[in-house]
Amino acid sequence: MSGRIGRTELAARIAADIPEGAIVNLGIGAPTLVADQLPADREIILHTENGMLGMGPAPEPGHEDPDLINAGKQPVTELTGAAYFHHADSFGMMRGGHLDVCVLGAFQVSERGDLANWSTGEPGAIPAVGGAMDLAIGAKAVYVMTDLFTRAGEPKLVETCGYPVTGLGCVTRVYTDHAVFDVTEAGFAVTELFACNTVAELSERTGLRLVDATGGAGAAAAPEETAR
Repeated sequence: MSGRIGRTELAARIAADIPEGAIVNLGIGAPTLVADQLPADREIILHTENGMLGMGPAPEPGHEDPDLINAGKQPVTELTGAAYFHHADSFGMMRGGHLDVCVLGAFQVSERGDLANWSTGEPGAIPAVGGAMDLAIGAKAVYVMTDLFTRAGEPKLVETCGYPVTGLGCVTRVYTDHAVFDVTEAGFAVTELFACNTVAELSERTGLRLVDATGGAGAAAAPEETAR
């Protein structure tokens, strides 16, 4: 692989795709970085499942308010017009289809858009489903922010999820440190490449047949032993 981009750059890339007026939930972990990268010329309303609408970016050091936190217990700020409400009302917004976009992390995403992000299923693993199931099914568009490969080098984009599934067919787009992938009927479509990677390289390392939607020469065949 020729390289990858950092999480701050990836957060900025995701933020650029969030449209004017969208109501957005940012999942725990890396997705929270998107809050600090939102374009200043767009009105984007951030929702947090612990009961706040109109969340702002992280506060300056020394200006943290212990009563203003996101679902990951990180300090946040409030924007003009921010609202607070009961946890149950927040989940009602999520389950009722009132969120335009959510950005979630993932252990695995399948070619069909199935999401696994709450447990590896390993003995002793601590499950952390939180509101992920509600977000995955309730949001109009589900963006995943993740590294393309685990620390052990295993791909997180897979033919079929091997971990407990959070939601079926729910993922719209996957933003990784190597490329951006759309979930399509034909499988994963590479729409943008980062750090001089190629679709052929990504296909070889993931073992998947990837659709080249970057304006290149077409689909990249999967390795012979994994071709379908």
